[in-house]
Order: sequence, then structure tokens, then C-alpha cells
Amino acid sequence: MKAISLIAAAASASTLALSGCYVVPVVDPQGNMQYQYYPLPPAGASAAKYPTPNAGVPSHASAIALNVRLYPDNDVASQTGVVNGTVLNMMNGKGRFQIQYGNEVLTGETTRVSGDTRKGIASAFGSSGSYMSCEYQMDTARQGAGTCTFSNGARYTAQIGG
Repeated sequence: MKAISLIAAAASASTLALSGCYVVPVVDPQGNMQYQYYPLPPAGASAAKYPTPNAGVPSHASAIALNVRLYPDNDVASQTGVVNGTVLNMMNGKGRFQIQYGNEVLTGETTRVSGDTRKGIASAFGSSGSYMSCEYQMDTARQGAGTCTFSNGARYTAQIGG
């Protein structure tokens, strides 16, 4: 009987030791992605006792974060080289876009073109007045391609996800 008690205690201890947390990407009003950590409730715990993050805010549980790579397509763009960014595909025809361009972070949004579930546009703006606009086409929810033009005349070919 004592051995069974020891096994039960060990199993309880391992359950507590293996409890963890989950990461929730949250997009702030400026379009910046922030990752917040929330502890997982113990097995069998009441959901009311452990509220979910951003209660009352629409869930983005199905959102997919994708890398975006912009490859130079003209002489102005070749001065900067490859540019990297991210897009958070909300899986509802919209997304949040952020890219580091030189010393500036441009943030904006993506929107699918009405009547076409694959084509879309993206626009972003930086604090010093730089802006960009893109046209893209998604092959899947996780992969696509397009072209982007910046306010300085730089033109890029965009690879999304993949």
C-alpha cells in the first residue's frame, strides 16, 4: 500500500512539473506583434478560475504568422538588399504587416481583393513618412508571392511564407 502511495505522489509531482504555458500572439493598435505568455491551468481546473487572455476580444487562434522576404527588383532596391518582415494572416481575408526597412519599422495591413480569395494588397507606413504598397497572390494560406513598391522608388519581389 505504501508503494502505491509513493507512485501516486510521484505521478502528481510529475504532472505539476510538466504543466507549462502557452504563447499568444497579440497585435497592438500600431500593428506590432507582441507575444504574451499565459500559464496553462491544471488539468480539470475550472475555466472561470483561469480566464483566457484578451477576454471579449475576437480570437486569433487560427491566425498564422508568416515570414516575408523582399528581393530587390531595381537599382534603388539593390542598394538596400533583401528586406525581411512578417505578416500575421488572420485567416479572414485580413492581416497585419510589419517590415524593417533601413532604420525604420513600417507597419500596416493586408487585405484580400473583393471577389478573389487569393489576390490581395498590403500597405505599410513608417514614423518618418516612408510608405510601401504591395500586390500579392497566395497559393495557400501559408505561401504566396507579389511585388512591393516603396516611397523612395525601390521595387521588390515578395516571397511570403514557404
